[in-house]
Amino acid sequence: MDDGHGRGATPRRSSSSSFSENHIHAAMARLEEELRFVLENCSNDIDVESLVDLRSLSARSSVSMGDEIGCSPGDETAGGSDFKAESPPSLASAAAAEEAVGAASTIRRSSYRSTRNIRVVDLLPPDTVEDLRGIAERMFAAGHGWECARAYCAARKEVVELCLTRLGVDQLEIGDVQRLEWEVLEANIRRWIRAARVCVRVVFASERRLCELVFDGLTDDAPFTEAVKSAALQLFGFAEAVSTGCRSPEKLFKMLDLHDAMADLLPDIAALFQCCTSSEPIYTQAAEILPKLTEAIREIISEFETAVLLDPPKTPVPGGNFHPLTRYVMNYLGLISDYAPALVELIATSPSASSQFSDNEPAAAAAAQIDVPEPENQTPLAAHLTWIVAALHNNLENKANLYKDNALSHLFFMNNLHYIVQKVKASPELRTMIGDEYLRRLNGRYRQLATGYQRATWASILHCLRDEGIHVAGKLSLSSGVSRSTVRDRFRAFNAAFEEVHRTQAMWFVPDAQLREELRISISERLVPAYRGFLGRYRQHVENGRHPEVYIKYSVEDLELALSDFFEGSPASVNNRRRFHRMTS
Repeated sequence: MDDGHGRGATPRRSSSSSFSENHIHAAMARLEEELRFVLENCSNDIDVESLVDLRSLSARSSVSMGDEIGCSPGDETAGGSDFKAESPPSLASAAAAEEAVGAASTIRRSSYRSTRNIRVVDLLPPDTVEDLRGIAERMFAAGHGWECARAYCAARKEVVELCLTRLGVDQLEIGDVQRLEWEVLEANIRRWIRAARVCVRVVFASERRLCELVFDGLTDDAPFTEAVKSAALQLFGFAEAVSTGCRSPEKLFKMLDLHDAMADLLPDIAALFQCCTSSEPIYTQAAEILPKLTEAIREIISEFETAVLLDPPKTPVPGGNFHPLTRYVMNYLGLISDYAPALVELIATSPSASSQFSDNEPAAAAAAQIDVPEPENQTPLAAHLTWIVAALHNNLENKANLYKDNALSHLFFMNNLHYIVQKVKASPELRTMIGDEYLRRLNGRYRQLATGYQRATWASILHCLRDEGIHVAGKLSLSSGVSRSTVRDRFRAFNAAFEEVHRTQAMWFVPDAQLREELRISISERLVPAYRGFLGRYRQHVENGRHPEVYIKYSVEDLELALSDFFEGSPASVNNRRRFHRMTS
């Protein structure tokens, strides 16, 4: 009997145990299904686009982010008085309208909590969070914590990735990023910087806060890590791809923007991801981007220096105008000076031709010709900028040698040096870094070129107005001892030389109006008195002969008028041509 009872009792206990386990599994399955339903259907709508341009997301915070997101579950006032609910400006009017009409909207607007640069969002209504917490507690107590976390992660992962898409961050591989055209990549970087601030300071921070509210005390941060890992790696992967891409000069300033954004975000990224083993690799990836960007920035500046130094002489610029290289380099240096506060920290060593061009013989040879002052207390960044200006000066001198006309060569070099000096003077930051000593050297060189132009153009013309050789004795001379034929020859030679210079140099161009006028005045101060004196001394010896108008073509006023055509970059003015035509007809 006992055996029979015993044999009968065992299957009854086994059946009861199996029934209980099945019941528990069914209950857990229902709870898991309920958890999925709540997460998929009760989430607040995060208007991430409206947060992109909020200034509070781009300001550095002096409050530790960990103090806020590490608060205990249910502590609605964590973070002190700075932690308070508010609506973003773009949503305020809509929220007020909904409240006024008392409409029961199916889309729940989020309430935003701010701790300066961090704006934690209620991703779910408070009562829904309480329900999720209850489900999690029951599932973990029943030994089904893994299933609970898995369902939670799957639902939140989808939401986070949707936020990333709505912020315009495309899913691109490193190779895809590096193959983008620069205009497209530049736009993507601008979009990424705005999106990264929202992702780190709103989306990721809010996801961690929600995870704490649901799972605190039940498990570690693994559900949070799994929910945001894919989006975080995608987000930081873009910045890493940019940091390892082609280092061309036009990319410098976006690299600096990216570096500044990453440096600004890194403390918040550390607070989010560095606190537990599961998420620390995400922080590590983000932290490694900064030194890569720093190295890229240094290499870009080095490549730029080499490009300026070795830009090959090709064809001379028509009319002695600014060379495109001059404009490009000086505008580039102006932009660099705007980024000086960041670059001073990143550029740690001064330029050194021996080390920088050790594997580039042409560059090493060209660099050896560059002489720049090295004032005391000059920062490495200032040394690099001064060196770039010196390299440009050296390159322009080689380009000036392309001109066959020595006067035009001087004018070209003078034009470009004047542009360099004016650009340096116009930027207080650039002027401070270049220094007055080197600026004085450039000014001295500019004056030398102006003198060289005057000598190359006007020495031969003024030579026609000399007195030597005009006073002779003999029957060919007048009673005064002046040779009429020599005087006529001098006037004729002067006319021909001046007309050629007038025709040619009206086509030359001095873009700076003040410099153009200064050159004309300088020419006038030499030419007009010499011509007036020559004309006064010898006019009568020509006018007493036949056809004086053939020799004396121009009055002093005519010359002054003709000088107004010089350096305009176009043929002589119609009025002046008519005036000359009337004088010569």
